[in-house]
Amino acid sequence: MKPYIILISLLFSVCNLSSAAATSMRPISLEQLSTRATLIFYGEVVSNQVKQDEQSGYIATFTEFKVIDLIKGNAGKTHTIKQIGGDLKDRNMSLRIHGVPRFQVGYNYVVFLPTKSKLGFSSPLGLHQGSFSVLSINNEQVISNSRSQVNQPQTRQLEQTSKAVQIPLAVSVDKPSQSRLDDFINTVRAYNTQ
Repeated sequence: MKPYIILISLLFSVCNLSSAAATSMRPISLEQLSTRATLIFYGEVVSNQVKQDEQSGYIATFTEFKVIDLIKGNAGKTHTIKQIGGDLKDRNMSLRIHGVPRFQVGYNYVVFLPTKSKLGFSSPLGLHQGSFSVLSINNEQVISNSRSQVNQPQTRQLEQTSKAVQIPLAVSVDKPSQSRLDDFINTVRAYNTQ
């Protein structure tokens, strides 16, 4: 009888752990992202390097961007962000933190970053909320923000097949991720001049 009690207790514990792992964030408006970020840029991902971070000991992903347009703050021609998590394939280890965006090499993003932590980590503000993909639809560069930045192959397919996409002329307060890139960047700059 005791093995069944232990098994039931173990299953109950596992169920509680999986529900505790979920995270939720309050929505952050484009204005809040714009004014709270210390660094905002539009850039192309040049490389991703996953390694064990020397400062913290955690697995970390170092993503290097070629800065195409510096919108706010100070950065050089390239900028590298360090985020917790990633896959160390050579050691068969991985660390996943729900909500931390992953960036794909060769893709363009507008990224809203806070001040780096004491250990040098700097994920986008609001995690996925502070990372906007830049897509080309009907020869227009537009902004897209999705919870899963890894979902890019489906988004790339949209570029080639979408014929009826209506692109707004200005940034909508409720849906900034349905905007032209230029309108989006100009709106972010305007929020920082008020």
